[in-house]
Amino acid sequence: MKLTDEQRAVVDHPGGHARVAAVAGAGKTTTMAARVLRLLEQGVAPRRMLVLMFNRSAREDFQRRLAAMAPAGQALPDVRTFHSLGHRLTQSLCRWGALAPRQLLSAEWQLERLLRQASLNVLVDQQERREAALDGDRLETLAHFCGLVKAEMCSAESLFDRLDLDAESDYFPAAFHEAERLLEGEGAMTYADLLYRPLRALEADGALRERVEGFLDHVIIDEYQDINTAQQRLLKVLAGTRASIMAVGDANQCIYEWRGARPDTMLADFTATFGAATDYPLSTTFRHGHALALAANHAIMNNRRRPDQLCLAAAGNVDTCIHAGQGTRLLLETLTEWTAGGRAFDETCLLVRSWALSVPFQLALLQAGIPFRLAREDRFVFRLPLVQALAGYLKLARKPQLLHDPNHLLLLLAQPTPFIARERLVRLARHLATTQAFPERDDPLVAALKPVQRRTLKKRWELLCELPRLAAWPPAKLLQHVVTTIDAEKTLKHAAARRDKGEEDVRLLDVLIEQAQEAQDPDAFIELLERPVENQAQGVLISTVHGAKGLEWPLVAVAGVNEEDFPHYSRDNPLSDARLEEERRLFYVAITRVQERLLLLHDAGAHRPSRFIAESGWADSVRVAKALAEPSAPQVALAVTRPALIERYLWRLGREEIALRAETVNESRAGYATGAAFYPGQRLIHDVFGEGEVAAVEGNPADPVIDVRFVQAGRRRLIASRAPITSLDSVKPA
Repeated sequence: MKLTDEQRAVVDHPGGHARVAAVAGAGKTTTMAARVLRLLEQGVAPRRMLVLMFNRSAREDFQRRLAAMAPAGQALPDVRTFHSLGHRLTQSLCRWGALAPRQLLSAEWQLERLLRQASLNVLVDQQERREAALDGDRLETLAHFCGLVKAEMCSAESLFDRLDLDAESDYFPAAFHEAERLLEGEGAMTYADLLYRPLRALEADGALRERVEGFLDHVIIDEYQDINTAQQRLLKVLAGTRASIMAVGDANQCIYEWRGARPDTMLADFTATFGAATDYPLSTTFRHGHALALAANHAIMNNRRRPDQLCLAAAGNVDTCIHAGQGTRLLLETLTEWTAGGRAFDETCLLVRSWALSVPFQLALLQAGIPFRLAREDRFVFRLPLVQALAGYLKLARKPQLLHDPNHLLLLLAQPTPFIARERLVRLARHLATTQAFPERDDPLVAALKPVQRRTLKKRWELLCELPRLAAWPPAKLLQHVVTTIDAEKTLKHAAARRDKGEEDVRLLDVLIEQAQEAQDPDAFIELLERPVENQAQGVLISTVHGAKGLEWPLVAVAGVNEEDFPHYSRDNPLSDARLEEERRLFYVAITRVQERLLLLHDAGAHRPSRFIAESGWADSVRVAKALAEPSAPQVALAVTRPALIERYLWRLGREEIALRAETVNESRAGYATGAAFYPGQRLIHDVFGEGEVAAVEGNPADPVIDVRFVQAGRRRLIASRAPITSLDSVKPA
């Protein structure tokens, strides 16, 4: 087994605590397995070792790798996830009488039932709020809240004060305590309790803690940057004063802050918890080429909370191509070219910051007949209740007879939610379908409703009656009219328990209206939204970036890379420095999933391309990678925006003969690579829009406005001195 010098240093670590900072694709699984085998060679008993992996699939992969590398018949140490470790510890504490035995609620419906009951119990005197509390998204948010209380080992009240939850969720702390009472009464526990219950017992009883300490000499933990407070504290208890801890991870890939992880856990917190540690880098990636490695280094460089480490591409890695361009067109063209070259759709992945951003790409793939699959099947565009309702509004405009269909009326009355019990809406829909008239105020159907609820339903019914008269309107205009009339944006934000969920639903509205603007045939657009589609095993995978952590594909497209989408923020939810760094880490994870080809897709139009595209320095990275592929250095120094970073990279590779110079506003950043003015026909490259050709030059020659035809982004007018562009022509024609 051949190891790099950095990997060998980790394997030969002499003892004590260690931190291993491993970039994406650095071969950390092989390195960790080799470390285990080295400890076994040195006489460490397998039972005195513990390897902790982040999830079950990672554990199984590591066990396979370790068994394949180990000599035949070699006894191997325990490999566990934190939850399986907590389960074993809970069993021991139950045998000792320190914990009461409980049954694990292993199915999602069991936890949902528990939280429904807890919510109803604490809102027993607030009938209207009880209905809203049973909404699926709110129950999901409550489940996340309860799990986070236990992950962070804090009080429910202090956590609620800290989180960005809406005022309608103010019962969450009481619901947490009620859920705990129900769990105790039923003799049940959740997955979070597998760590929470034993840790509380151990921290409260010194004698009990002594019974579990001292059994380990070595603990190796993968993905350490993603562990939470409860996991770290439990690890501290188990390690005691004897065990050496080796934490393996990458603070730049810490993307689970919303569930208790912190980048500082891998940085300052480790030494604060365990003491002094030896630091080891695993800087070489075996996943992608120099262009992507350089782009990844550029992308993360603006973060303050990060390790001082470069990602280096290994010699012999496949070259990685990077392109930035506009939306669905570039994706479809690339996929066509990809399969024409004999490659398969299932070698490709489309990553999005949030599921709403996948909608235009789902529709484009449907129209193009390209198979695809979703990491979560409930996120197929036609299965989203809000999409079904908006398609239903369009359909009603084309088919007035649907005013007599109670099921169709129920769909439109219920989405977006009017905060009224479904049973009541069912009865009202039947009444409207039969009578075609909204009931009077004293009618039992609406008498018990608040005035604002009656007005909401009446306005919605009047809209439904109006729609057939608007059948000639274009789909986009009709949808905008519906959204405005029912005040959909305000309703969606009010209905969401989390601000980011409400904003994602509002973004979904925007996406659908934008897609409708391109529809020429209303009936065809309705059919597209209603088309029944199932996951295609051999199709393009669509996933969120969070869901892609730890995975890789030959071709990766990152979609919706726009300001306000990625990074995600809004006027009501501005970016803090900490949130911007988390978003940047998420972008870093997204682009480092690729092996051969990366597409950065923005929407253009009203959505400005994300700052992350320019920050990645992808155009500079591609040029430097091309220079590295040549047998001799370029005769002319390469103009780049961050020469210090690239010089450091070249020094690490031993390729210092490639000369660089900083771009200046008056030179290549303004297009003056040779000191000459712009001219029609000049070829340029833009950090966001890619390659293009100057079509016209207007205004002051010292600071002109240039009209550029970009290959992927179409025609753009740019102020030359402010545009992140570089000339590709070395000499101006006579």
